[in-house]
Amino acid sequence: MSASSSTLTASFERVSLPLEHDFTISRGTTTAAENVIVRIEDEGGMVGVGAAAPSSHYGETADTVVAVLPDLLAEVETVGDPHAIAEIEERMEGVVADNPAARCGVSIALHDLAAKRLGVPLYRLWGLNPADAPTSSYTIGIDDTDVMREKTAAAVESGYSTLKLKLGTDRDREVVEAVREEAPEATLRVDANEAWTPRETARKSEWLADLGVEFIEQPIPAENPAGLKDASERSVLPIAADESCVTLADIPRIADRCDIANLKLMKCGGLLEAKRMVHAARAHGLDVMLGCMVESNAAIAAGCHLGPLLDYADLDGSLLLADGADPFEGVPMPEGRIDLEGFDRAGTGAVERGEGGR
Repeated sequence: MSASSSTLTASFERVSLPLEHDFTISRGTTTAAENVIVRIEDEGGMVGVGAAAPSSHYGETADTVVAVLPDLLAEVETVGDPHAIAEIEERMEGVVADNPAARCGVSIALHDLAAKRLGVPLYRLWGLNPADAPTSSYTIGIDDTDVMREKTAAAVESGYSTLKLKLGTDRDREVVEAVREEAPEATLRVDANEAWTPRETARKSEWLADLGVEFIEQPIPAENPAGLKDASERSVLPIAADESCVTLADIPRIADRCDIANLKLMKCGGLLEAKRMVHAARAHGLDVMLGCMVESNAAIAAGCHLGPLLDYADLDGSLLLADGADPFEGVPMPEGRIDLEGFDRAGTGAVERGEGGR
């Protein structure tokens, strides 16, 4: 236990969060998000909250999160100091090298508690400029073309100016043309979720560019690094690496295979690791985007505080949940704008609904 330690008590709760609409990508369809809420309480009754949003694509489920959390939280209670985050994260990685979403839920709760104890929002704890946070995109999942058009119209009506389209069907061009017709002024990004070949990527990048698309996310399977490099060299649009960019060690590997590193807290295992990845990506000449899974605001709120370090944000995971399904409110994102400047809650800003924003 460190010299400045306190007494910490940790707990967790599994929740199933229904989605507003079925969410389909090239790999399958999701109807509900399985998250695990983590709470860490200090001796004065102050509580830090976080959430794990596991992805089976990375070998993690709510069951595995629940299985390892008792061992991870035992390390939190052993150290006993919410400000000893680096020590606790090192200990957790020693306990379970995998299960990054489980470790991330704990990391978020620790950061939330540490900033609350100092009475400052998390971005201020890090010394970041809130004005530098980018606007987040809003994702349109794969569906019938007319339904995707309707979802686009609803997003535009709600004020979202940046849209991300999930592609990977035999209707890709039809879909993008329909969305562009519905949203002529919107910034468009597309995500193929590993569904294309290098040749497809090169060919599709040309008409995507003609339709004003900003960049293409992960067109090539992560298991084909040479193909990703080939696609990046042949594409007329920038390429973002997502499934190919999981941990810090991946940054130098993708540096000559893409233009943008897409980080996710649930892939890398925590906020400290995410910050390391941002700086490593910058050192390798890459732009940086932070994405998310379908997550509660208990997790999304933490990602928002990394906003000033990013070029692009894709932090709409909680917006895809059914109305009232998320037990937490987070950082305000009117029309996709991450509003840290007008934000004065201590910690990450995730508060349970009904607490009145305390």
